[in-house]
Amino acid sequence: MGLIHEMPALPKAVVPGAVVNGSHPCLVLNADYQPLSYYPLSLWSWQDAVKAVFLDRVSIIGEYEQEVRSANFAMPVPSVVALKEFVPQNRAPAFTRFNLFLRDGFACVYCGCGKELTFDHVIPRRLGGKTSWDNIVAACSNCNLKKGGRMLRKAGMAMMRQPTQPSIYELQSQGRRFPPGYLHESWLDFLYWDVELET
Repeated sequence: MGLIHEMPALPKAVVPGAVVNGSHPCLVLNADYQPLSYYPLSLWSWQDAVKAVFLDRVSIIGEYEQEVRSANFAMPVPSVVALKEFVPQNRAPAFTRFNLFLRDGFACVYCGCGKELTFDHVIPRRLGGKTSWDNIVAACSNCNLKKGGRMLRKAGMAMMRQPTQPSIYELQSQGRRFPPGYLHESWLDFLYWDVELET
């Protein structure tokens, strides 16, 4: 779970109904009530959320109707929790394939296609191009093959946007464009997607 290191032994919980491993995820908010991450959405398992409550590291903001029970206690399964200590979000994002694809909107910067994504050195390595935020872009395999080890002009290609190092806030903002398939109604007050609730 990341923020919880040593867990005390908890009473064995009996979970009625359909609350099983992998079900009833809990949205994790920073102390300012913003999600720690939009994409992937910052979620904990219900077990990790319950442990964090016992360790007094989070406040429960929303709950499911289902409960977890043991011989000595019963509590609703948390659906939204907020950290009690603020986790700074001003660090530089890690230079990873996932973050690169997220920055480029999971689409090729040359043609806009979102299938068979790879990454491409804008200035080829053989010409001194570095593996860095401002020289690597998401590219579909067709465009990557077409460009080869050439400069864009020689390949007769152009980019839709210039590669730059994103801030963590820019990646968070970009992540809002990709809501997950499952959104519990208790999460929607804390997320900024245009999602219509079922009536």
